[in-house]
Amino acid sequence: MKHQIALSAALATVVSLGVIDTAEAADKERKKVAKERCYGITPAGQNDCGNLAGTHSCAGQSTIDNDPGEWRLVNKGSCNSLGGMLRKEAKAKFKASKNS
Repeated sequence: MKHQIALSAALATVVSLGVIDTAEAADKERKKVAKERCYGITPAGQNDCGNLAGTHSCAGQSTIDNDPGEWRLVNKGSCNSLGGMLRKEAKAKFKASKNS
């Protein structure tokens, strides 16, 4: 009986280590994917950080859907296909709207 308990405990340890290693590997792979800021695609309250206007500096504070000054991180190269703009284009659009 003691042998069976010890064997079960050892097996549980090996299985749990495998699950932890797999989760850590998946997390590392996710972090390796290059990201970029994509402006103009963020629903209100779902921005990742401060905006171009400088009216706030924290995530979740946008008040308008798809505001061209708000951004969220997306996989590199996917911003245009999502209908967004990269920083340079968003900044130019923001400056043009201020001068109008």
